[in-house]
Amino acid sequence: MAASSGRASLGAQPPGVVPALALFAAIRLTGVTVLALLAALTGRPPLKSLAHSWDSVWYLHIAKHGYGTRIHISATGALQRDWAFFPLYPVLIRVLSRVLHVGPGAAALLIAWCAAALAAYGIYAIGHRLHGRAVATVLVALWAALPHSVVLSLAYTEPLFSALAAWSLYAVLKGRWMAAGALAALAGLTRPSGIAAAVAVVTAAGCEAVRRRGRVPPGLWAGALLAPLGWAGYVLWVGQQSGDLLHGYFQAQSAWNSRLDLGAGTLRFLKALLLHGGGAVQPLALVIVAASLVLFLLLCLDRGPLPLVVFAGVLLAMVITVSGPFSSKPRFLLPAFPLLLPMACGLVRAWRTGPKQAALVGGSVAAMSLVYGAYLVLIARQPL
Repeated sequence: MAASSGRASLGAQPPGVVPALALFAAIRLTGVTVLALLAALTGRPPLKSLAHSWDSVWYLHIAKHGYGTRIHISATGALQRDWAFFPLYPVLIRVLSRVLHVGPGAAALLIAWCAAALAAYGIYAIGHRLHGRAVATVLVALWAALPHSVVLSLAYTEPLFSALAAWSLYAVLKGRWMAAGALAALAGLTRPSGIAAAVAVVTAAGCEAVRRRGRVPPGLWAGALLAPLGWAGYVLWVGQQSGDLLHGYFQAQSAWNSRLDLGAGTLRFLKALLLHGGGAVQPLALVIVAASLVLFLLLCLDRGPLPLVVFAGVLLAMVITVSGPFSSKPRFLLPAFPLLLPMACGLVRAWRTGPKQAALVGGSVAAMSLVYGAYLVLIARQPL
């Protein structure tokens, strides 16, 4: 049972959101400080480390020069094109760069940081609607302190996608179907996994129509039809550019070793890890994915709201059944914040029985997580 009535409008400010956002900002600023200190120790410019890490370089290039202007030959000889990167983030970078007269790197970071704050706001709003202020605050803190939450401080798409997805899911919970569909469509223009938001909206709309026996609320079908248009539109555009309308995008992704293999790549990774080991990054990535499976089961057992379960489930299924560097899979799960709801509820119960112990354990884990995030960006050689 939700702890709050949820009668306020979609844009109303839930009680306690300001302290929760302040806590989120404090955790992320601490993470950036740790990263900057480690960058200084390793002789790397901190700003460049934030704005020019791995995929960020591709987004900045698209923002400056458009699509079709950069390719890369992988170690296997595959021709990797910039079509694999969805357009909303580089478009926003280009617009903001021109409006503010700043470089693409600065614009990319400003968008990412603002989007991360909006995402935290949306996550708090969902947590507050379902379980009240304490759980919502812990939920935001957990999301801010995950090992791969360092990505929220980089020029990556996860902050933007998380913000759009969180507010789309909140709109579904509020019954604002057009807003939910529009936000899901924008999420679908942000990342390949944006389809998860569309599936959540469409599934929730279908179940609502069945529950009401066809007497649907205004905007339900329009929102459901709108939700997948962003993702589908970009996929078809890439197909048209490549000359293969239905398969062109998936061929472009395949060149990046990202293809649906129903878990065969995951099994190969497990075998290699058992036989040869994998340093620190690979085993921890496996632990995070395995923990996510357990948290998803707990979310289902707790009878979490259908759109949240579907959203997290689709993201988790994509991580397991789509090939690619296993070290990147925890990052792909970062937007799956509903998985943290059972943990947030458990931590609130633990706090009420032993606040000092809970604070000590939580603070220690968060500190190690922030250090590990800086290690991922600056030292680890595995793809982020």
